[in-house]
Amino acid sequence: MISTSSFKKGMNILVNNEPYQIIWFQNHKPGKGGSIMRVKLKHLKKGGIIERTFKTGEKFVVLNVTRVKKQFLYRKGSNLNFIDVNTYEEISIPYNMLGKMLNFLKENIIVDVVYLENKLISVDLPIIVEMTIIQTDPGIKGDSVSNLTKKAKLETGFYIRVPLFIKDGDKIKVDTRTGEYIERV
Repeated sequence: MISTSSFKKGMNILVNNEPYQIIWFQNHKPGKGGSIMRVKLKHLKKGGIIERTFKTGEKFVVLNVTRVKKQFLYRKGSNLNFIDVNTYEEISIPYNMLGKMLNFLKENIIVDVVYLENKLISVDLPIIVEMTIIQTDPGIKGDSVSNLTKKAKLETGFYIRVPLFIKDGDKIKVDTRTGEYIERV
């Protein structure tokens, strides 16, 4: 058990029987009354971020969370197969555990597999991935400076919005959290 005075960025705690990671915290002393701790927490299973306020001195259970680097190999049935980059141990993870991240999962990408108390709870993709455009409409000459976008199909089959100057075969960087185009590589 730890109290709010022992909070550290990246620490994993149990709040209302749910696993969270501390992303940001600030001790706040209002003019009247005791001090409080403002905290931003990321849900370890669902990935959502919430803001909470705790009284100074509240106690929390510290969770044992480990992250293991794994490389995506291939899809088989309703499972995704990964290999541990250190031990070469192969594991299968069900499709539904990745959710929207499946749109950015390509062969040989390195991911973090998250274990809570030695039980697999989630898979974290890198924040930015490089993807190849396999199909998009051609851009119109002279529109390379404008702010307009068009639909483009990534190598995984997922569609995103890209600037008009992007063409088939271009490599781009994509933010896996939002699914948005960042820049051309």
